[in-house]
Amino acid sequence: MGDFIQEVQVRWSDLDPNFHLRHSVYYDWGAFCRISSLEQHNLTAAVMQRLQIGPILFREECVFKREIRLGDKVTINLELIRSKKDFSRWSIRHTVMKNGDTVAAIITVDGAWLDLSRRKLATPPEEVHAVFSQMPTSEDFEWLA
Repeated sequence: MGDFIQEVQVRWSDLDPNFHLRHSVYYDWGAFCRISSLEQHNLTAAVMQRLQIGPILFREECVFKREIRLGDKVTINLELIRSKKDFSRWSIRHTVMKNGDTVAAIITVDGAWLDLSRRKLATPPEEVHAVFSQMPTSEDFEWLA
């Protein structure tokens, strides 16, 4: 899997009273990017439901660098920055870019996989492993013990 970059649209309803992007929209874009990446590699909601497994987040953080306004062209990427070798725990970083050359925000999430029938953390099945093992990794990627 090469780089994964998703274009997103700034909508009027995404703006706050200061006419720049509401803080919560960044988190929505991060989730949209992660799910789009999984779906592009055939790890769809239907497949996860059949496997009785789903991603969960322990932490989600956004560092805001530059404001985004209506009319800006915005993209968001996805990079795996750390993971256990079985992909049971992982961290993903998204860089939100505006107008092609300005970092607007950096989103970092720490997550894991939940066994949906047992409602407990789980090691993901091979279908998940196959997708995560091909995910773009950051330059500072590290394996967790």
